[in-house]
Amino acid sequence: MYEESTTKEKILKKVRKALIHKSAGSVNVDFESAVFHNAEEPLEIIFAQQLTKLNGKFIYCENEKELTGNLSILVEENKWDKIFCLEKKAKEVLKKAKIGFSENEKDVSHVNVGVSLCEFLAARTGSVFVSSRQFSGRRLPAFANYHIVIAYSHQLVYSIKEALNGIKKRYGNDFPSMIVNISGPSRTADIEKTLVQGAHGPKEIYVFLVDE
Repeated sequence: MYEESTTKEKILKKVRKALIHKSAGSVNVDFESAVFHNAEEPLEIIFAQQLTKLNGKFIYCENEKELTGNLSILVEENKWDKIFCLEKKAKEVLKKAKIGFSENEKDVSHVNVGVSLCEFLAARTGSVFVSSRQFSGRRLPAFANYHIVIAYSHQLVYSIKEALNGIKKRYGNDFPSMIVNISGPSRTADIEKTLVQGAHGPKEIYVFLVDE
């Protein structure tokens, strides 16, 4: 019994000593350095790798001509119909690719393929950022079975923080009421612990990145 109490006392003494020593000194915490390491590979490669890990599809296009060609092939191979698009620049791309689409907002709830632009791409997480300030707004990512995102190299950043800062800089005080971070197709395991893809959103997401 005496030996046990002596052992406990030794432990407690060490704890007290450690606490006294800790409070006596100061701890320097670095709040400035980045939490994650900087990118060591081109952002395009990092984004493609991360998006693919999340079951997204990545298509790199050297220019807009290659973009329209790749889009045309994708739509033709999958025999897609009920394509919906609201954003001006994306509509111009579809017209150049000779892909028929609807821009009637009444059709959005019946859309099969939604085509949109984005705010930013975050390479480290393979994320696509869209916001309520885009013409596609809140609805397109929720209704479309397949979501095609057209992005440009100037929209590609490394981290989520950079993407959010970019959106803040773009809109200033008129900040979007909603920002969606899309990381691959929608998926859930709520039903009998089985992973289901496309349960509450697009089954597949395609990101076309155009080099400028």
